Amino acid sequence: MNRLSLDFALLVLRLAGLGLAVYHGWGKLARLLAGDDRFADGLAQMGIPAPLVFAWAAALAETVGGTLVTLGLFTRVAAALCALTMMVAAFVRHHALDQLFVRMGLMEVPPERLTAWGNPELALLYLAVFLAVALAGAGGLSIDGMRSGRRR
Repeated sequence: MNRLSLDFALLVLRLAGLGLAVYHGWGKLARLLAGDDRFADGLAQMGIPAPLVFAWAAALAETVGGTLVTLGLFTRVAAALCALTMMVAAFVRHHALDQLFVRMGLMEVPPERLTAWGNPELALLYLAVFLAVALAGAGGLSIDGMRSGRRR
């Protein structure tokens, strides 16, 4: 694969950051700024300590981190924070591992619990994308790439 193809592939992956920022982070951040603590209350119900702190951390990681990944600025750090947030969403909020065991027939849970857990696939997809970007970097078609002189 030539360098330009790799740079475009990384750009396509980084554009997922915009989806995370706009469709998931912005709403959380706007509600927190308006004083709506429902997201923090949900985190408290999951047993997350300091739920208001972690609600703000998740909303900022999704909004600011997703935007930074899209732009390719401080990409590895921002993508790692987004990946960490998506790991919590997938495995704590949506019980991805438990759902895998249920689907494999290794575990049984009531149908209403499965419904309450929700669907982990989007969080897992975001996790994979942000982990790949954190490992590979932003590529040449990014602010990081231009600052380091990798763009041709």
